[in-house]
Amino acid sequence: MAKSESLRLSQDLRQQQTLAPMQLQYVKMLEMNSPEVEEEVRRVLDENPALEPDESDDSFPTPAAESTTPYYRLNSSNRSADDPVFEPESSDSGESLMDHLLDQLSQDSDLSDRDMEIARFIIGNIDPNGYLTRPLRSIADDIAIQGDIDPSDDEIRDVWKTVRNLEPAGIGAIDLRDSLLLQLLRKEKTPAVILATEIVRDYFDVFSLMHYNQLRTMLRVSENDLRDAIDTIRSLNPKPGAQIGGGIADKATHIAPDFFVETDSGDRLTLSLLNNIPSLRIARSFAADSAVEKKNPAAERANAFIRQRRDEASGFIRALTMRQATLFRVVSAIMQWQREFFLNDDDPARLRPMILKDISRITGDDISVISRATAGKYLATNHGVYPLRFFFNEARENDDAASPMIMARLKQLIDNEDKHHPLTDQALTEALRSEGINIARRTVAKYREKMGVPVGRLRKTI
Repeated sequence: MAKSESLRLSQDLRQQQTLAPMQLQYVKMLEMNSPEVEEEVRRVLDENPALEPDESDDSFPTPAAESTTPYYRLNSSNRSADDPVFEPESSDSGESLMDHLLDQLSQDSDLSDRDMEIARFIIGNIDPNGYLTRPLRSIADDIAIQGDIDPSDDEIRDVWKTVRNLEPAGIGAIDLRDSLLLQLLRKEKTPAVILATEIVRDYFDVFSLMHYNQLRTMLRVSENDLRDAIDTIRSLNPKPGAQIGGGIADKATHIAPDFFVETDSGDRLTLSLLNNIPSLRIARSFAADSAVEKKNPAAERANAFIRQRRDEASGFIRALTMRQATLFRVVSAIMQWQREFFLNDDDPARLRPMILKDISRITGDDISVISRATAGKYLATNHGVYPLRFFFNEARENDDAASPMIMARLKQLIDNEDKHHPLTDQALTEALRSEGINIARRTVAKYREKMGVPVGRLRKTI
């Protein structure tokens, strides 16, 4: 007897969470910084006729539990552009290193068009720190292939010498030693400069290893004379090109802070959201459906369009309100947790250990919300601009996480060490542990390198 086949209908009860379009929009906007949100508001205003700026609302009230003002307007900055609140510094002057050098050459009437063409190729091979990255012979081959001239070795070397005489001093060098020598040649010939030149020219390897006793014996100079010469060398710029706006290796990138924390003469902190987001409202023409006769398809389609656009505009306003309220709540908690930092001139040593979970407990928001709210956003004070992640320290859960507080203490230990017997990484580790900061030696080494501080042996002075 053949087995019978049957169809079975079964039901499974499952719980699945889906996000509404407005919630998805809120999550997306929470991840944006202020300039990105401002651009998003402009885009939606252009695309959705149901949304318009509320030009009648020019007030900036303080937060209140019963306030009917949209939260994205609360604590916004209403300072004028002339108010001396803060001015983030940027080393970008708008002029690239290449433009800076070519501009100087253009003022040299002795250079022929042929020389200028060679100079352009040479300068094009100078990196952002000011060093020539390729041999002159290779550059000459490029000129012959890409240009209309075939320079001789002497010709390209002469133009290279001209480039090396440009400002800043040290430009066009082939290595650090060469750059230091170029800079020393521009200085007044004092005894310290003459001795420094000899050290860099003839004893650079010994100097680099900081074998000062050996260096003093070889040069037959006093300890004071050697110290003056070494101080002269240390005053030179190892990356001369980076001081020009185009020196992208070391320049500071311009950023737009999202928040501003202000401290009054006492101990009161004020938090402001920095944005140019206008108050929004539903356009009057979209406030209600039009009165239509029954069975009028065109009118029904028009009403459907009005309802769709109105719902989208309402959802956008709610998402924007939720975003601003969340940001204000999260950053207010950070500000209070790190209160001592803001009240003491942004002293990193005053930073308290803080992790995402700490702020989550204060605000009641999920850790993922805290993470989105702080990612890629910056906070300004009268003393500087900081990424929000600067205030977090996950060291209690991850020993490798960066800690401004620990780095500040590490800097204090190094600044106060005996320069004749500088502290090793192990000694620094033990000093931190004696203060209750449990940290691995490799982490100390990582923090030290991040601060640009050499190992103890290279910090030794005579």
